[in-house]
Amino acid sequence: MTALNKQGSNQLGVEASYKARDVEGTLDIYFYRPIGFQLARFFAALHWTPSMVSLLGAAFGVFAGHLYFYRDWRLNVCGMALHVFTNALDNADGQLARLTNRGSLNGAIMDGFADYLVFLSIYIHLSLRYVAEGGSSAIWLLTLAAGLSHATQSMMIDHYRNTYLQFVAGKRSADANSSETVQAAFKAVGWGELWKKLGLRNYLNYSRQQETLAPALLRFRRAVGASVPEWLTDEYRARCLPLVKWCNSLATNPRMLLLFAFLFLGQPVWYLVIEVTVLNLLLVYVLRRHETIFRALFAKLGR
Repeated sequence: MTALNKQGSNQLGVEASYKARDVEGTLDIYFYRPIGFQLARFFAALHWTPSMVSLLGAAFGVFAGHLYFYRDWRLNVCGMALHVFTNALDNADGQLARLTNRGSLNGAIMDGFADYLVFLSIYIHLSLRYVAEGGSSAIWLLTLAAGLSHATQSMMIDHYRNTYLQFVAGKRSADANSSETVQAAFKAVGWGELWKKLGLRNYLNYSRQQETLAPALLRFRRAVGASVPEWLTDEYRARCLPLVKWCNSLATNPRMLLLFAFLFLGQPVWYLVIEVTVLNLLLVYVLRRHETIFRALFAKLGR
């Protein structure tokens, strides 16, 4: 096989590990997905599960958060490098799941748990740094608001992107589940499997919150059911594709670059301020636009 053919075969493999090209960000396509693909192949050879990769990424991410505590640009840069590697592993766990067909609800729960651990560490250490530098302890109120904002933003953009994958790409993500599905899984697991039971309980709350914040989407999905009309796929893409870029603006990559910028400026606390203000305004815009679209599509279904 020639080098060109090898490159083409490798690119085909990377493409196969995408969720869908429409929802992939530019940095993902040209940086994280190629790296994540190679990591996924490596971990597949070691017979690792996606959840094991998620936990490894969480360990690096938690330590990266600790390095942000210090007012030392060298340690901060080391933290940034670990943060980037954490994100590569976060890509790799999903790519590994898709390439090996091992996506599962439990894996999605573990992936979400790992993501929360990473940003919990980051937010806590940024606040500890602010207090250590003589700042007010009231920073913890801002930290709490930023953490809740981050969780809500991530929850909703995942919801919208998973719906896009379902109706446009014909893909069903492992973490795209109705609250009824998660509740059935929760009831089927006994308390003897305590951690699995608690994970499902938390994920049930997560899915209910998604549905509460997007009621028009919930009604629309129930009306469509399992069979998606061909006309709906085309119209859904035409209406919702312009919003994908705004959803991606609330994803990990932009917020990570924003954090890096404020770390270089020596004022990381302003990242928390932007999280609570600008990013929440963007979330409101995304919510309102999507709900308007889903009401219009529901009316066109005539049900």
